Amino acid sequence: MDREEVRIIYPTAMMNAPLDMLMRPMRRAGFLLLAVLTGVIAGLGSVIFRALIALVHNAFFYGRLSTVYDANVHTAASPWSSLVILVPVIGSVGVTFLVTHFAPEAKGHGVPEVMDAVYYSKGAIRPAVALFKSLASALSIGSGGSVGREGPIAQIGSAFGSTMGRLFSMTTKQRITLIAAGAGGGIAATFNTPIGGILFAVELLLNEVSVVTLVPVAVTTVTATYVGRLFFGVHPSFIIPALQQPYFHPLSPWLLVPYAALGVFMGLASAVYIHSIYLAEDFFEKRTVNNPYLRHALGMLAVGGLIYGLMSATGHYYVEGVGYSTVQDILTGDIHAVHLLVLLFFLKLLATSLTLGSGGSGGIFSPSLFLGATAGGAFGIVLQHVLPQTPLSPAAFAVAGMAGMVGGATGAAMTAIVMIFEMTLDYSVILPMTITVALSYGTRTLLTRESIYTMKLARRDHYIPAALQANLLHVRRARDIMQAAVVMVSSSDSLEVLARRSTEHPDVLWFVVVDDGQVRGVAPRDYALSAPETERRGWHSVADVMRGDFIFAHEDETMDSILANLHRRHSAVAIVLRQPVTISSTVDIMGIITWDRVAELLEETIELYSESGE
Repeated sequence: MDREEVRIIYPTAMMNAPLDMLMRPMRRAGFLLLAVLTGVIAGLGSVIFRALIALVHNAFFYGRLSTVYDANVHTAASPWSSLVILVPVIGSVGVTFLVTHFAPEAKGHGVPEVMDAVYYSKGAIRPAVALFKSLASALSIGSGGSVGREGPIAQIGSAFGSTMGRLFSMTTKQRITLIAAGAGGGIAATFNTPIGGILFAVELLLNEVSVVTLVPVAVTTVTATYVGRLFFGVHPSFIIPALQQPYFHPLSPWLLVPYAALGVFMGLASAVYIHSIYLAEDFFEKRTVNNPYLRHALGMLAVGGLIYGLMSATGHYYVEGVGYSTVQDILTGDIHAVHLLVLLFFLKLLATSLTLGSGGSGGIFSPSLFLGATAGGAFGIVLQHVLPQTPLSPAAFAVAGMAGMVGGATGAAMTAIVMIFEMTLDYSVILPMTITVALSYGTRTLLTRESIYTMKLARRDHYIPAALQANLLHVRRARDIMQAAVVMVSSSDSLEVLARRSTEHPDVLWFVVVDDGQVRGVAPRDYALSAPETERRGWHSVADVMRGDFIFAHEDETMDSILANLHRRHSAVAIVLRQPVTISSTVDIMGIITWDRVAELLEETIELYSESGE
């Protein structure tokens, strides 16, 4: 690129720079107020969403208009008798209509769409998603679909956060923070789990964890939880009377062994859960091409048959909706038959796969709790019979199984541990539950790298980072990474002089052009070594090849700041000064930073976090 090209292209590139690059960060006080507002909306959104589910459920199952519905209590038999099989089918028509005509993002379990917006769309989520996701998921859950409420409420809260990010001038980082805060707030409000909501945002949505991002997320989740408690009360999601007395004693560490075994088992179950949903999705896509109504109707007809069959055989629908009533029965010991627990595990797995695979709208967290409770409870009962003298509690294994399934399937291990604790408020299960979650997560990753969230994105070739890592660019200073070898030339020097300097300093890729003790530009080494090209263009002096795409950086400036300035100003070189960057005297020059040096630094960072260390 020659000197004339730089003069023409550089201003044009700046005019075409992304708007986010030109935006200034929103002031912290104003941003925190937005975080509070997002929390209020997330909390109210949770209230309205649960009311919508109740309205649909009562209308479809009983033919009455009411918002009174307790998911922890079994649904009474519908007066429609065997016609209840068609209730999920009717709901599927409404879901498909909303998804195909208004919001394709409303299809599925929600959280992957939020993750996709964070990592691939700079936090852009259409405002309409909040409305249509609410309606579609309420229809799915209320009409008996085997899905949960956490995915929709996370998507609803994040959509509002994204909308606020568009209405107010802020950076992409701040908008993404609001999205994560809205999702975490929705989760916190609907499950009464403020700390779990924060960890949900941290583990799954935030691409940076710092005071700047964590404080707004905490403010939003606390606000949303407070709003939720005003309407839902302060009691935990599940009551576990069987665990009121501690059953685990530090002097009996061998008792952790069964929970370790449960962890491996739940890891296997998590892998089966993940693949079953996407196998079902592929199954319906291949057999109902270009007919979304038929596709979803067939899936929900099968779900309708399942719930009617269970009601006829056992007196409860069991696998319809969020399934919290079944979880509560397991935790209180009302279901203690191993064969029934195993049956319910497989039927719930089938119902969830049919619902989501055929095109339903709802989350996977609630089915995970159901699957974990049934598998963990059955595991505990079997152990209790095998080791009758051992103080083992099936309810405790059910709790650990819930956390193990959530952690293994979603990949959010810390979220699983803390949320299940907050949902049960029983601290005695923390140690064994932690062991279960860790081994479940580890086992699942050995079997399948992608979680239930990231697999949906991987199928689109959109990949999400598997870990949060410290960004060394935040701590490395200019003086630590600069190339100290600085060679200065004058703009009046001939290209022969530049070539001679290049030969004398073979490691120098850029020369600093100085006149009268002031930096005027930079000259690339390539021009000094391409005599035929320079002769063809009629270049004779350094002034002919000098470029102006450079910036100044202070020796204490962090690498991320320098990279941002290089990118923002489309510069090739950063000249490091000892004094503030407003002074450009040659005596202050300490070194230079080029894109080649940036590449070397990134390679060092990759080596630091590489699993092989090679």
